[in-house]
Amino acid sequence: MGRRTTVLFVGDIVGQPGQRALTLGLKGLAKRAGADLVIVNGENADDGHGIKPVTVEKLFSAGADVITTGNHVWFYREIREYLETRDHLLRPANYPGRLPGVGGTVVERGGIRYAVLQVQGRERMAPIDCPFRKARELLRDLRSKADVFLCEFHAEAPAEKEALAYYLDGTVACVVGTHTHVQTADERVFPQGTGYITDIGMSGPRRSIIGFDVKESIRRSLTQLPIRTEVADNPADLCGVSLAIDVDTGRTLDMHRHRQEVSV
Repeated sequence: MGRRTTVLFVGDIVGQPGQRALTLGLKGLAKRAGADLVIVNGENADDGHGIKPVTVEKLFSAGADVITTGNHVWFYREIREYLETRDHLLRPANYPGRLPGVGGTVVERGGIRYAVLQVQGRERMAPIDCPFRKARELLRDLRSKADVFLCEFHAEAPAEKEALAYYLDGTVACVVGTHTHVQTADERVFPQGTGYITDIGMSGPRRSIIGFDVKESIRRSLTQLPIRTEVADNPADLCGVSLAIDVDTGRTLDMHRHRQEVSV
């Protein structure tokens, strides 16, 4: 039997409840999953929009090996320069022009080199550069530098996410989706060995509307006013997915969804 490794992806951290849940629950979840590498999406960790440098360090201290972000990464000015200082803090690779940060990184754990790359979708989102072409470009650049290749797709539309997974099937161990804050139940391994799930879910307040205050969210829908909703303040869940991967073939062997209540 070849070498095996387990990678844990944890879904969008939302506000202080999500931060608290990650701090208290991540190491236990990673141990139960047998994770050798932990990747955390932190783009909504501060007040539900964006992430600050101090929070980046908090997530790394909690056990994240790589932190991904998304379309809200640019919300705080101070994060823009900070993106240049942390190799394992990613922003979507397919933003146009010369912007701070990178969309791909290589991290070594236990003698295994993991390439982690992140791209962002365009359907019902900002019309940025093509995520399909950018993902291929990143893979060409990283191919000789890593043993296992992992892709996170921060996107809205399930069809676009599935299309990227089929496009990359056999060239990456997985394509996992983030952004919608709702964990899907469609995890599966594609024909050539790429593990896939449309969305790994949100790590944030349990009694909420995608992380935000229920009453304010309902009022926004009823009135159609541009009301700024606040992150709900109640106990949180940690959501994510773990993948068992054959290092020698680069194929995903098995996948498991995780949803863990954390009392804080």
